[in-house]
Amino acid sequence: MRGAGPYAGAMTPTQTSHAPAPPRPGLSAAQLAGLIACPRCDAVYRAVQPAPGERAVCMRCDAVLIAPRRRAGEQIIAVALAVVVLVVAATLAPFLAIEAGGRAHASSVLDAALAFASAGPAAILALAVAALIVFIPVLRALLVIYVLAPIVANRPPAPRAAAAFRLSEALRPWSMAEIFAIGCAVALVKIADLAQVHFGPAFWMFAALVVLVVIQDGFMCRYSVWKSLER
Repeated sequence: MRGAGPYAGAMTPTQTSHAPAPPRPGLSAAQLAGLIACPRCDAVYRAVQPAPGERAVCMRCDAVLIAPRRRAGEQIIAVALAVVVLVVAATLAPFLAIEAGGRAHASSVLDAALAFASAGPAAILALAVAALIVFIPVLRALLVIYVLAPIVANRPPAPRAAAAFRLSEALRPWSMAEIFAIGCAVALVKIADLAQVHFGPAFWMFAALVVLVVIQDGFMCRYSVWKSLER
């Protein structure tokens, strides 16, 4: 149990106050439903719902386990819609324009991803890049909207909402639009001495996308979502 402050009353260890321990075998389904495991170190706790604005954290590794927020669902849906708009617009708008020797060339994100689409084995790599930076981020955002929209509207969960949310979480490590933007920024530093580089609208869209992804992950309380889907 944490002391006073935003962590107060967040967690109760399953067996000892010094270190969390796994539950004993033979627990009933109701007892198992009241437990939560740390996704980072696998410590198991009895879940106690903190008040909005407070957080439940792991006593072993300080990972955030439960972080409910007021009106978080509406905020996450708004961010997810913004992610969809930004990613779709960024695939069509110019990303970079390079000028050297009196010649200039502008390219969009989709042009860059599919540049090798007809080059034999490299086409697989091109399609993978397009999926990681365009299709998967859009799919994740749409899945989040599909799962949270009925919950926010106080309606029963959508059909197969649990499977949709599970897929969204499974795709999270593979959504790399923000990694692409950071990688491009690093590459620009290396070619700045060789040519004049001009940022297109899509570059700033991806910069905003990095911020939105961080905000979405900060607002998302996965424990609260799962509990809402169970109800």
